[in-house]
Amino acid sequence: MNKERFKAWLDGDLDVMDSVLDLDETSDDSRDKQKEELKKLRRMIDRSGEARRVAKVETKGFYILYRCIAVISCVLLIGVLLFSIANLPRYGEENPETKEVVTRYVEKGVEETGAVNIVAGLILDYRAFDTLGESHVLFTALICVMILLRLDRKNTRTGYEDYYAIRNETAHRLYKEAIMRNVAAVLVPCIIVYGIYVLLNGQNGPGGGFSGGAVLGSAMIIFSAAFGFKVADRMITQKLCSLVTFIALSFYSFAKGYVFFTGANHLENHIPKGTPGAILSGGLILPLDIAVGLVVAFTMYGFFSLFMRGAIGRD
Repeated sequence: MNKERFKAWLDGDLDVMDSVLDLDETSDDSRDKQKEELKKLRRMIDRSGEARRVAKVETKGFYILYRCIAVISCVLLIGVLLFSIANLPRYGEENPETKEVVTRYVEKGVEETGAVNIVAGLILDYRAFDTLGESHVLFTALICVMILLRLDRKNTRTGYEDYYAIRNETAHRLYKEAIMRNVAAVLVPCIIVYGIYVLLNGQNGPGGGFSGGAVLGSAMIIFSAAFGFKVADRMITQKLCSLVTFIALSFYSFAKGYVFFTGANHLENHIPKGTPGAILSGGLILPLDIAVGLVVAFTMYGFFSLFMRGAIGRD
């Protein structure tokens, strides 16, 4: 095939069709039919080239916009941090505002939050917005790990599934051990009960959402290690993890959003503080502890499952 003639045909010169595909010896009907097919082919090539050019332009525009937004965001963040540092007291100087805040926490904490545990009142009442950010960080970390390690149709047949198959066959045979299963059958219920106790008692003593969620997450990990992922997947699936985490974070956001709105406008939020020392005390601290604990527990189990086999659970 003559490359120059073929290029001329691609550019629109129909007179070179016969020489391109050597159609001189064919009949007129066959030649006309094949010419029509060549025209269709060239139109398809033209459309494909145009689509590639448009996609290239759109991709280039997206990357330019993305880089501009990234640079602007970084500059703004740097400016805010530098401004905050410039307004901090000099090293070695006493900050009277800090003393006032600490004194307010200690003297007014029980009255204003209803929680005997001042740490719980500080984390989930005075500084609840920071705790909300930390919970979202855990959720974002789980999403990132899932994107990197989850096995799906995009990364199968590349050797990763063989790696996880080997791990499941060698490193994860604990569920076949009778001692492990029997010990876990006794310990897991006790760990779950203790985790619930730590979760519900956070406003009155040591514990709360993060520590109670860590205990519950360890119980889920021990259960899956002792009885196998096939048994664990019947109760803990990816859909359940996503749903529980979404509901917990949404409740936290809306509940504290209501408190922030009423407080900023000097309005009463009508949420009773309860009797300090009772289980149902502390206003929103108890339900917020439960929400944070669920996020922590399912995030821990999600990390374990993704690192072990590249999946959380088949829906």
